[in-house]
Amino acid sequence: MTRRLKKQLGAGVVLLAVFAMFVGETLAAPVQTKKVITGAGAHFAWVIFDSLKADLEKVSGRTIELHGRNSTLGMGCNAGIKTALQNSPDKETFGFVCCPLTDKEAGSMKLRVYPLALEPIYIVVNQANPISDISAEQVRGVMRGDLVNWKELGGADEPIVLVTRLHCKKRSGHWKTILPDVKQFRQQRMNVKSAADMVQRVSDFKGSLGHIGSTWTFGAQSRLKVLSVDGVMPTAENLRLKKYPFYRKLSAVTDNHPSKDVLKIIHEVQTGPAFHKVAQKYHLLPLQEAQETYAP
Repeated sequence: MTRRLKKQLGAGVVLLAVFAMFVGETLAAPVQTKKVITGAGAHFAWVIFDSLKADLEKVSGRTIELHGRNSTLGMGCNAGIKTALQNSPDKETFGFVCCPLTDKEAGSMKLRVYPLALEPIYIVVNQANPISDISAEQVRGVMRGDLVNWKELGGADEPIVLVTRLHCKKRSGHWKTILPDVKQFRQQRMNVKSAADMVQRVSDFKGSLGHIGSTWTFGAQSRLKVLSVDGVMPTAENLRLKKYPFYRKLSAVTDNHPSKDVLKIIHEVQTGPAFHKVAQKYHLLPLQEAQETYAP
């Protein structure tokens, strides 16, 4: 082998070594990806975002992590507000709530509120109960304690077991469309901490009566029946026509500096065609129709 050939081979080996080092460093370098966007809050609004998760990730181009399956007190609206206020360029967040926030509360906490839909509040009884309809005034009478036996409502001679979930006591709407103050509810009642507990207790007692949002999935093991109120079923159309009296407003919340991708996610929920399918499934009245029907 000539000296010249040896020189050329040596140079080639050096070049290959340098190239191998470059490729190795490139492959080892971490891939820069966009961070996850986190949303959290009330279960009944979580259902909307969870149902639309694939569409929202496609529109925003981001991975979304959602928390809200649990409906326990302390994991709802306040958790949504707390999550929204944790937003930063390095940790993009938003929240969702099932109770309306006043302008004063939103302003003092530096929050932006994005209404999504009205959700009917079901009045529920055990499936064994022969009652299928109740008047709005009778519902309020049961809640106050004016009516304590089903025979007063045309049913069997047995006590009414009242089951309530009186969350977010300082905010308007939700159960306050039934009675406006917790002090007006009868003392002798079962006050549960979650929607799952509500379903369980109403299923347990033949003479029970309770209330729950329409987005809750009862499950095959539950023994609940949804009542009509004054002959009106709790549907989006009856909310639009102001025929059904009990409901609450579901909203998204952010701090005052949401990212463009967070706004894309919320805007898609508010206006995207996929949301209307979810709304039909859960009898929700989308915000555009709700705002035309109800005063803000």
